Amino acid sequence: MRPDLLGLRVPDWRALLAGLCLCVAAFFAAMPAQAGVLTQAELVRRFPAPLIVGERDTELPVWPLFKQNATATELVGYVFESIDLAPIPGFAGVPLNLMVAIDPKGVFIGVQVLSQHEPVFLDGLGEAPLLQFVQQYKDLSLKQNISIAQGGSRSGARSDAANAHIDGVSKATASVRIINQSILAAALKVSRKKLGFGAARDPDQIAQVRSDVFEQRTWQQLCDAGLVQHLRVSNRVVEKLFAGSAGAGLDSVAASQPDEQFIDLYLAYVSVPTIGRSLLNEGSWRKLQGRLEPGDHALLVMTSGRYSITGEDFVRGSVPDRLLLRQEKLPIDIRDLDLDVRFAQGVPSFENVTVLRVIAQAGLDPAGALDFALPITRSKGIVYPERITRELGVSYQLPSHLLIPAQASSKSWQGIWRARQNELALLIAGLLVLAAALMMQRRLTSDARRFVWMRRGYLLFTAGFIGYYAQGQLSIVNITGAIQALVAGRSLEFLLFDPMTVTLWGFVVLSLVLWGRGTFCGWLCPFGALQEFSHQLARSLRVPQIRIRTRLDRQLKRIKYILLALILGSAFFATAWTDRLVELEPFKTAITLNFVRSLPFVLYAVALLMLSGVIYKFYCRYLCPFGGALALLGKVRWLSWIPRRSECGTPCQTCRHRCEYQAITPAGQVEYDECFQCMDCVVIYHSEQKCAPRMLELKRANVIPIQPVMKGGESL
Repeated sequence: MRPDLLGLRVPDWRALLAGLCLCVAAFFAAMPAQAGVLTQAELVRRFPAPLIVGERDTELPVWPLFKQNATATELVGYVFESIDLAPIPGFAGVPLNLMVAIDPKGVFIGVQVLSQHEPVFLDGLGEAPLLQFVQQYKDLSLKQNISIAQGGSRSGARSDAANAHIDGVSKATASVRIINQSILAAALKVSRKKLGFGAARDPDQIAQVRSDVFEQRTWQQLCDAGLVQHLRVSNRVVEKLFAGSAGAGLDSVAASQPDEQFIDLYLAYVSVPTIGRSLLNEGSWRKLQGRLEPGDHALLVMTSGRYSITGEDFVRGSVPDRLLLRQEKLPIDIRDLDLDVRFAQGVPSFENVTVLRVIAQAGLDPAGALDFALPITRSKGIVYPERITRELGVSYQLPSHLLIPAQASSKSWQGIWRARQNELALLIAGLLVLAAALMMQRRLTSDARRFVWMRRGYLLFTAGFIGYYAQGQLSIVNITGAIQALVAGRSLEFLLFDPMTVTLWGFVVLSLVLWGRGTFCGWLCPFGALQEFSHQLARSLRVPQIRIRTRLDRQLKRIKYILLALILGSAFFATAWTDRLVELEPFKTAITLNFVRSLPFVLYAVALLMLSGVIYKFYCRYLCPFGGALALLGKVRWLSWIPRRSECGTPCQTCRHRCEYQAITPAGQVEYDECFQCMDCVVIYHSEQKCAPRMLELKRANVIPIQPVMKGGESL
């Protein structure tokens, strides 16, 4: 089908695609903000008398708890769901949902697990360790720095007024970090808005770092401008901190060498382009950007001296005990990014360099003052030592010209869209290229060799950028997640926290209407691209290929619809099974987790790729429930866009035999439900060397009729 037959020019398609994406975003945004599952009746069951559950707040998805005294009704606290306030995705790509209750002073009344999809707690350790972990939050305060001990043991660490240590879960370190971040981020949001913490600042209205401003600065210029903060402390100064306390005189080195350096510390807000690109070399800057999620912050800590923020027992990737960050007197969780960086020319070297990350959901306002504290602890005694702690402090403030001021209408998902605007621009550009190619297929397929390289290049873009970099692998989980949310009466607004997925879905919906399921399955599926590369590699190695017989092929293609029915049915009626059934998809293992997962899942994904080396795209054709869903949705397709001749099928069978998807019937018709838009048949259709009917047309056109000639030059 030529572009002019569609009645649309390329600029019209750009406007249509952009408009569709905006409409999808507006549709989700117009829905209620709550994604939780709790009702007032359920909360009454969980918090029986004498407690009273009030009405849900109209501004923030929280439920007040009251207690009737003799003379008045007393506010006991607030109950809320973490998924409403801090939907931080876990390893399954789905946010955990925890019920959290805090009192008016910011002390945890309790934490309970409502739903979770973490593989380690579903298939490995079971849920019991998770339930024990969340019970530890009871009676802890948001004003404490809550840290998780490594390896499931606190190793003798004790809590005090400023710090709280809870036991981790062995073999589930990453998952409990996500849980801790979800609990703290949600609770801090409620405490800021409802309890007056942080000067009652609206947590949804914060400034943003300007990514479009870069001013090259030297090391000295950064220090002079306060963009690198410096704290240098001698042993004498530290000893004065402990004067008059039980900790005085316990440090023999400080007593014998009072003028020696205790710590020489430099702090920098390294995720700010002017600071980060001036301090780091180009490779380290790119590496840092690749490790940060939209809205995350990175802090660079450089130290020399006998004291470091990372002690001898520090574990990379954990929370440092020797450096605390507070904003408006509230602790902000900071975590080692486990990143080795190299400095730009002119930046001095240091004994210890650490990059720390603050996740977007922590609510850090880059326009506010960042108050850092270095707690120094001394112990007196042997059996039950008395711990005496003093703090060194340093404050950090970014200048206003490096920031975008807070906007009254800004919300967290909107900030994520703005933060990923460059990635979205590249994705939309790639989608426009694909749309133009499909509309101008004659020009694209006129040169078979050029088309092959174009397709390989686009599949590299799909696997590399859409899949591994942007994490834009669409999945059956997108459908089951939406179904479960709607069945539970929740909003679909949580989808907006992943702008790449929303944009891809907008294009896929459009392509389903125009061309069918093949646009996604053949061009935009990262795992499908991996399968195609696996097949090409196997052929180049001369691995024997298997072509399934036509009858068996048709029977095998029904399997994906059976699997789809099982998964969708479980989403409606047996949600506990949904998490297990969706593992039939290898997408999470191969793309989301980059094969870093338990052995059975990795073996399954690798086996499918190897099988695709001998049976072309085996998983896509026979097992993929998401492909089955798209095939059903593609029934609304408007266009039969693959050109056919009257000779196709009768008598010519070239395209049918060349189609590795076996999506062409003996009669020459294209089965669009099973077509992956590889366009090999379109290349054959336009080829003067491969298409038999086309070759016959040319042969007939080049035949010059022989006319008998009489004497004198006159024809008979």
